[in-house]
Amino acid sequence: MNQEIAAYKFQFKVQLSATRRGARLARLLATEQLRSWGLPFEAPAQVVAELAANAASHGLVPGRDFRLALLADVDTLRIEVTDARGDRLPALQASDVRESGYGLILVEALADRWGTCCGPFPCKTVWAEFDLPMWGR
Repeated sequence: MNQEIAAYKFQFKVQLSATRRGARLARLLATEQLRSWGLPFEAPAQVVAELAANAASHGLVPGRDFRLALLADVDTLRIEVTDARGDRLPALQASDVRESGYGLILVEALADRWGTCCGPFPCKTVWAEFDLPMWGR
């Protein structure tokens, strides 16, 4: 995975408290970072908000933070949110709307791809990617 990360031209990583405030800050920081790179930010910021909110609620382990990473190259913007609950993998469910908002339904609708990776123990990373066909050309 480190080789994969090294391939990205632009990288932004920040560790935030696993709270509603930390999730809100993740969206604000992501918006400003994407804006400074000259990338579209509306849909990616919404995905960051959903993934960070999930990390602060479903991925919460008392005393542990979550990490936001924005990685971009000529073709792709990748968003990664890593939390300390590797034992709880997210799944797309229609019941998300009734119980807690739009959740992963929104991530699936906005991002070109998304998924999860386990590790390092006890963590998991939920990621989403956006294709950037016209950026940097």
